[in-house]
Amino acid sequence: MIKIRTKLLIYFVALLLLVVLVFFVREQSHQRVLELNDESVEQLLLLNELTRMTSETFQSLQIYVHEPLPQNHSYYEEDQTQLLRLQQEFQRTEKDGIAKKNYLNLLSSFLEQTDQTVEGVERRDVQQYSLSLNEAEIIAGYIHEQTLELINDELTDYKELSLLTEAKISYTEKMGTAIIGSIILLSVLFALWFSDGITRTIGRLTKAAQRIAGGNYSGEDVIVARKDELWFLTKTFNEMKRNILQSVTDIEEKARLAQSLKEMELKSLQNQINPHFLFNTLNSISKTAYIEGAERTSDLISSVSTLLRYNIGNLNRETVLKDEVRIVNEYFFIQKTRFGDRVTFVEDVDPACLSTPIPCLTLQPIIENAFMHGIEEMSEGAHIVLSIREENEKVCIEIKDNGVGMDQETIDRLLDTHANRKGGSGHSTGIGMRNVMTRLKLFDKESQLHIDSERGSGTTVRIYVTKQERGERH
Repeated sequence: MIKIRTKLLIYFVALLLLVVLVFFVREQSHQRVLELNDESVEQLLLLNELTRMTSETFQSLQIYVHEPLPQNHSYYEEDQTQLLRLQQEFQRTEKDGIAKKNYLNLLSSFLEQTDQTVEGVERRDVQQYSLSLNEAEIIAGYIHEQTLELINDELTDYKELSLLTEAKISYTEKMGTAIIGSIILLSVLFALWFSDGITRTIGRLTKAAQRIAGGNYSGEDVIVARKDELWFLTKTFNEMKRNILQSVTDIEEKARLAQSLKEMELKSLQNQINPHFLFNTLNSISKTAYIEGAERTSDLISSVSTLLRYNIGNLNRETVLKDEVRIVNEYFFIQKTRFGDRVTFVEDVDPACLSTPIPCLTLQPIIENAFMHGIEEMSEGAHIVLSIREENEKVCIEIKDNGVGMDQETIDRLLDTHANRKGGSGHSTGIGMRNVMTRLKLFDKESQLHIDSERGSGTTVRIYVTKQERGERH
């Protein structure tokens, strides 16, 4: 994740480096122009100095010839030394060519003639120093003329160089202006793009927050492409919205469950018409039947009494699978009296699972559905199997019948816990499949209920609950 501050720092550093580079290039160009200009001026000054020193050297030589005194000879040597230094300096200049070589040769010839003139004076050879002095004067004239030509050439080159320099300076200034203009344009575009990314994201978050404030938690998540602080904020906001939605859903579900339980308790209360009187009466009838020898009738009345006593009470209470299996056996005994040999009931129960806690009246409504809607119309061969076993650290409760089955639409309607519930028609408890699922979820959030069925192929209901001992729930 690249932070917004990091992006800004990278942009401003890049911008600063680009501006510094532009000014550096312009400064280098100007510096080079100044250097070329200085070289041209120094070349002109050097040529002018050479011409002047040539004249002064010749004049010193003439004075020495006319008055060969040591002092005049010293003046001549000083001028000659200066001329030799300027000749060497001119020789070290970068400019090459035939004109430079000829000019250096003229200077060398001039110095040779001056030396020969001095030698003639010292030997008192009038003819020699007169001839050498005359040659030196002629060469000095050539040097003067050649200097003028070189200066003229140098000025011509300097003019061309000035034009090129001006063009280069103009080009550099235009390029610098273009670059600075581009930087300004890019800065404006970057500012618009950057600010638009921030304001657009904030605008989306604001609209989403307004929807949440209005009670709409099911809107789409806010999406941000760039990974920065706003991306993290948006991600956290989306998670918060989902958590709020889940919390609201849980609250609504708990409220609906509470309402459902109150309705069931009310129905149960309506059925409790002096229950102690009813149980005492049933027990009296059972004992009377047993005394009169009607033992099967006594057992049947006892099963009805046990079933009613278990069903009447707080449906939200907790029990264990052992009690649920016992009540199922009582219920099947009553139904066996009704159906006779048309139906068989098979149990395959792992005793290690019987101590698992489970909501009251979980198995009986499913068994009751299997009787009422699955095998009631079968004339023979009907059977219901109750299997309880451990699977993957969970307890699997499987209730299977070979009845008429149901289509997928009916299965979906049964599994829809938000569907409108109506009073149970034909059910002794009035507790349907959706109610069982609702109470299971309230009891154990990790519980699951599956229904597998097809028309004419029977129905299998599987319940998965967490395996634990009673008292372990938190």
